[in-house]
Amino acid sequence: MTATTHRTPSLGPPRPDAPTDAPTLVAVAHGSRDPRALTTVQALLAEIRAQRPGLRVELGHIELAAPLLGDTLAAHAPGDVVLVPLLLGRGHHVGHDLPRAADAAPHLRSVPAAALGPHPLLAEALHARLTEARGRRHGPPDAVVLAAAGSRDPRSAADAEHTAALLSRRLGGTPVRPAYATAATPTVPRAVAALRAAGHRRIALASYFTAPGHFATRCARAAGPGVPAAPPLGAHPALARLVLHRYDEARVRARPALSALPAAA
Repeated sequence: MTATTHRTPSLGPPRPDAPTDAPTLVAVAHGSRDPRALTTVQALLAEIRAQRPGLRVELGHIELAAPLLGDTLAAHAPGDVVLVPLLLGRGHHVGHDLPRAADAAPHLRSVPAAALGPHPLLAEALHARLTEARGRRHGPPDAVVLAAAGSRDPRSAADAEHTAALLSRRLGGTPVRPAYATAATPTVPRAVAALRAAGHRRIALASYFTAPGHFATRCARAAGPGVPAAPPLGAHPALARLVLHRYDEARVRARPALSALPAAA
């Protein structure tokens, strides 16, 4: 099936330099022992800073890597911060870890933002990474497995299914089946097998991860031979736009607790 082109809904024109009293954007990554993860997240933060010059952007990890979120918040001078999770769906980290970290830093006025997904900008970035993985020689896939980390929170699976529908729409109706590395079903091999049983032969794997790490690598390997795996979303400009969008949503929602700034267009 030939993919059709979809335009991602505009979030307005690029914003000017951030006011000097803008709350700090604290990007909250999960953390990984894979050194590629930190490099990738730092590249994403560089893209965010390029899109919003003058905005202070800091990094904190939930676990496994430095700087840890608690240390980043403890070192921050008293003021306003917005915690933007670099996580793609709802779950324990977004619902519990971010508010707990905010409570542990009473010298800050902290507001947690929503998880990044689902959102059309994620479908834009996923589509771009799929195109990179297959290249012109292979052409578009006839089915896609959307590989995600997985969670026991049913809302996380619902978010992945919503993203799969958005990606399918962007691909012109190509079937997109979510699959998970842990804590949820189906697994990647079972999703691939089900699509093959349905007659699909040009299957690709979309890596629904912000950065490389254990689960992203496991999913790519589990897809098996003949199933090209797209890289994680990384520093794609659409992902940086989405991080800023979640930041703007949170600070506008939190008025007047945070410094009042004009709403995003």
